[in-house]
Amino acid sequence: MSAAEPRRPVIGVIGGSGLYDIEGIEDKRWERVATPWGEASDELMFGTLEGVSVVFLPRHGRGHKLSPTDLNYRANIDALKRAGVTDILSMSAVGSLREDLPPGHFVIVDQFIDRTFARAKSFFGAGCVAHVSMAEPVCARLGDALERSARALDLPVTRGGTYLAMEGPQFSTKAESHLYRAWGCSVIGMTNMPEAKLAREAELCYATVAMVTDYDCWHEDHEAVTVEQVVKVLLGNADRARALVRAVVPSLGAARPACAAGCDHALDHALITAPAARDPDLVARLDAVAGRVLSGG
Repeated sequence: MSAAEPRRPVIGVIGGSGLYDIEGIEDKRWERVATPWGEASDELMFGTLEGVSVVFLPRHGRGHKLSPTDLNYRANIDALKRAGVTDILSMSAVGSLREDLPPGHFVIVDQFIDRTFARAKSFFGAGCVAHVSMAEPVCARLGDALERSARALDLPVTRGGTYLAMEGPQFSTKAESHLYRAWGCSVIGMTNMPEAKLAREAELCYATVAMVTDYDCWHEDHEAVTVEQVVKVLLGNADRARALVRAVVPSLGAARPACAAGCDHALDHALITAPAARDPDLVARLDAVAGRVLSGG
């Protein structure tokens, strides 16, 4: 398919804490998708929503079996790409680092700071090196669609903000929380990195809806975050997240040309390793993620 030729989108939805299924999906089926990077978090749920193809993945697995560090981020993104997904909506529970982003608020983030340290962060490496741009890590087209749908539903939403990704699974110390606030971060979570980086390497449009559950531990007028507090709010957030997905997916279903932001051709100038020097085993594992550019030598 040429860069200018319209393509029919397939919308991938990654469900965060509390979001393990989406009502209203028709022709629903769960199917395991094998990847060369290991097992994804769960089977993928395939279906349609008002005629638009949807693929849903519960990030932590149904029953919330996996911690943020234990997630196989590469397998998750690879599985979605193999399933034909073109656009990813990442729904993620977060803590707020700003007074004006209270529990129950949704933030359509546009930047990330990655403070994780125990995760595989790239599909590429020794034998096939690539460097993709992460200057604008979120697809503005998806962000626009999410904002329009959220406002139409009268959801409390803010467009724009920085997501600080921490390793976890423990919550922040007060010193850390105040540090991240000083950096100008808006929300803090544990799962969107390296997810967003891998989505970019896989040439998938990606956007995050950060769903606030608490004030982390910086707010003097609120108790330090507890699991009980988080669960209570995230269950309400999950219901509104399902409504948002049901509203936004139909608006993304029209055939479109290549992404104006360049998300779906992010690898055009990213590969550094000369064809003759590439590791054939790694190249084989990259068939779904980078096959578009690797097949051309």
